[in-house]
Amino acid sequence: MVMKNKNAHYISFRVSHMFLILLTFIACLLFMLTLISVADNNKYILMLMVSYAVFFIILYILYKQVYVPYKETSKVLKLFAKGYTIQGIYQLRWPLSPEMDQAIKKIKTIFDTSDLINATKKQSQYLALQNQINPHFLYNSLEGIRGEAVVAGLDNVAEMAEALGVFFRYTISNMENLVTLEDELTNIENYYIIQQYRFGERLNLSIEYDCEDKKEVLKLRLPKLTLQPIVENAIFHGIERKMGKGNVVIKIETTPKRLIITVSDDGLGIQEEQLRELNKKLNTQSFDYMRTDGERRAGIGIINVNNRIKLLFGEKYGIDIYSTVNLGTDVEITLPRITEKGGESPDERRSFSYGTGNQDY
Repeated sequence: MVMKNKNAHYISFRVSHMFLILLTFIACLLFMLTLISVADNNKYILMLMVSYAVFFIILYILYKQVYVPYKETSKVLKLFAKGYTIQGIYQLRWPLSPEMDQAIKKIKTIFDTSDLINATKKQSQYLALQNQINPHFLYNSLEGIRGEAVVAGLDNVAEMAEALGVFFRYTISNMENLVTLEDELTNIENYYIIQQYRFGERLNLSIEYDCEDKKEVLKLRLPKLTLQPIVENAIFHGIERKMGKGNVVIKIETTPKRLIITVSDDGLGIQEEQLRELNKKLNTQSFDYMRTDGERRAGIGIINVNNRIKLLFGEKYGIDIYSTVNLGTDVEITLPRITEKGGESPDERRSFSYGTGNQDY
């Protein structure tokens, strides 16, 4: 029994085989004419030379005008199917047909990027809080606790209640697309105050600037809640299980077009296989992590941040992780350099426009 080719139902498979059969037939015909010409003392040599020339010219044109564009389109479609590109599918230079071009435009309309950005915002809040809490009830309760602590002279309790109030207010309140780096770092400092009550002197956080104008850099903008999930991972997956003191360092660097933030810890590090799998997920745009299956997978916060960055600014930005077991982990965040007044490049303005709606949750 002859096994049917699994690709036989694809039109591209059938067309390519028809072309191959046709070209093989023409090549065989030319070869037979060549044998006849040789047997007849090269009587038709001029006609054969012209035929061969036309045949190879047609082959070259088919290669340049059909095969190369087809392979490029096929590669983009494969990358899209595997989750490595979203924007690429919208920028196909060589659609297979007018109908396919129209279908892709329709998909772009349905698969609105702003909806995905809004979904990642909701997921970010869920990851930061893990519960649906009434914000006003939470703020009022923490303010009441802080007031009672001040009256009782419990300064540490008052400071922690205040830090919690500021942290939750920043986390729950209006989820803007972009905030200043200064706001993000202030939120991290409040988060560090909260964690100090658990870890004490075991935990140390420092912020370093490798740039000329610190004040100008602090005005640069980035997606809200970019740093907190990464610092949280550094503490709970790197420092918590480590014996002795642990350090988390946030290093701020800039180039003329980019803002680079590296969150480093000297914790336990990540096993090589796990690191490879995590970086693979970061290089693949997938939204499986937003499924409400009740399961919290390791690294989900970092994947969320990475997907939001790529959705807003493009696939050349995002997160890379470097780690050595028992030495520590570096999480490098690459962002476009966007000023408070919107001094981003045209490409970045286009990407940013995908998610402009501010919402209260």
